Order: sequence, then structure tokens, then C-alpha cells
Amino acid sequence: MLDNQQESPNIRNWIVGFTDGEGCFSVSIIKNSTTKSGWQVFPEFVITQGEKSLKTLNEIQNYFGCGKIYINRRKDNHKENLYRYCVRSIKDIREKIIPFYQQNKLRTAKSQDFDKFCKIIQLIAEQKHLKQKGMIQIAEIIQQMNRKVPARFLEILRD
Repeated sequence: MLDNQQESPNIRNWIVGFTDGEGCFSVSIIKNSTTKSGWQVFPEFVITQGEKSLKTLNEIQNYFGCGKIYINRRKDNHKENLYRYCVRSIKDIREKIIPFYQQNKLRTAKSQDFDKFCKIIQLIAEQKHLKQKGMIQIAEIIQQMNRKVPARFLEILRD
């Protein structure tokens, strides 16, 4: 519960450490025929855990008071299902997730992805994503985040 942040520095530090290890700030641009441009910017904050630690994701979800937990049955080399705590609501990202991590700094390279994530969320707030120039700007920032995979959106534009 975000209202009780003053009471719980330990839980804030725990969430930051957990995010540094198991979290991700990501943004995708996906095809969406219901949008004017045919593309949609899809930001999300995610923390992944195995089934044995599902309680942890529930605690984080309760702390933030938003987001959903999804099962990911792809086990890879794990012997249990994986679960993902995801916050996809722009409003919740802007009002809960970003302020939390601005006040409680990440300590790993994820802090750089967080800064880029914030910049993209600001561009969305300014409605820059509704024009091609803004979408290109967002796609170029995305390419600098996480896996640094070339954005399909940019490849299609350049063809």
C-alpha cells in the first residue's frame, strides 16, 4: 500500500533489491489494427518469480495496489511454473511505479532502463506516440533498453 511508505523503509529496500534482480521495465511497439497508426506503444513493469515464491509477488502487488499476476507455463529449465507481476496501466505506472523508483533508487544497470522507461512514459503523456515522429523517437529509445533487439517497427518503416 503506497500510502504507508513512511512506515516501511525495509519493504521499500526489499522491493528495490527484488526489482534489481528479477524486475524489468520494458516497452514494446505492437501491431494494433484498432489504432489510427496501426501500432500501439505497450509499456509494462514486470517482476518474475517461480511458483514457490508466488507469495512474494502478491506482497509486491499489495504494496503497490495495482497490477496483475499472470501464470507463465513456460518452464524453461525450471521445474515449476513461472509467474509475472505486471503493471500495464499508464496511470498506475505514472502515479505509483515511477514515483516509487524515483524515490527509491535502483542500484544496478536497470536504473538506466528505468530512466529510458520514464522518458517514454513522458512522451506518451505528451501524446507524442500518436504521430510517426514520436513513435520513431520511442522506438529508438526502446532499442537502447534491455536486450537491445532491433525494433520491428523501425525495420518496417525503413523498408
